[in-house]
Amino acid sequence: MPHTPLPPRNRANAKSMRKAMTDAELKLWNELRAHRLMGLGFRRQFPIAAYIVDFACPQKRLVVEVDGSQHGDKSVAVDDTVRTMYLEQDGWTLLRFWNDDVIHDIDNVCQHIVIAAGLSGVDL
Repeated sequence: MPHTPLPPRNRANAKSMRKAMTDAELKLWNELRAHRLMGLGFRRQFPIAAYIVDFACPQKRLVVEVDGSQHGDKSVAVDDTVRTMYLEQDGWTLLRFWNDDVIHDIDNVCQHIVIAAGLSGVDL
């Protein structure tokens, strides 16, 4: 499947965002990186078209977003909905988790990711 064209600045922005991850993003990345979660290959701060997603598993076309409290704001929530619709129309499945869930319940977060990747029924 061909890549969706990227705006020229997205690659540079994604690279700089990798250096400024939140505590929750770092915690989840530690679970996802190097195929640690059931062999799934995730990339962090991954550009997809006009967006940069927190984590993506291109093989499964799965996106994982880790949201802070600002995502509870109505205008940000509207932007998130538009972003989700675009990514889903492009064939991606999108999962969203709150920072607090990642920090305090990482096992459950990982279980949801495994199920969404179609690997349910397998022990973590």
